[in-house]
Amino acid sequence: MKVIITADHAGMTIRNEIKELLKEMNIEFEDTGCSCEESVDYPDYALPAAERIANGEFDRGIFICGTGIGMSIAANKVKGIRCALTHDVYSAKLTRQHNDSNVIALGERVLGPGLAREIVKVWLETEFDGGRHENRINKITKYEDS
Repeated sequence: MKVIITADHAGMTIRNEIKELLKEMNIEFEDTGCSCEESVDYPDYALPAAERIANGEFDRGIFICGTGIGMSIAANKVKGIRCALTHDVYSAKLTRQHNDSNVIALGERVLGPGLAREIVKVWLETEFDGGRHENRINKITKYEDS
């Protein structure tokens, strides 16, 4: 699995925690987040990273901003991206099992670093169930293609 991680100025701390987790899990990743604490615009980070997932360069993405909302909205504008804003472990697991999410958005101002690590670990380790859920994903894809 190859993961892209990105963050705006409000996601620096959790981004660093998640990078450590990815290293511990031996997951290949690239960090494209900002390197400053001065205000930047989240679409400048979310959109290019989402495009790289959509074109197959990466399998999944982890996007972090203050609440996760901005990153998730921007990411979901890219065809082929299924980004889930997640603030608990249960939702992280189900968004993989039922929705085959390929991007997770996290809010640093909403989550602590320990919970963020748990959420990402479960999300990375959970597979898509397919079956009845695959039909639903296919309907979304068909809509995107129309």
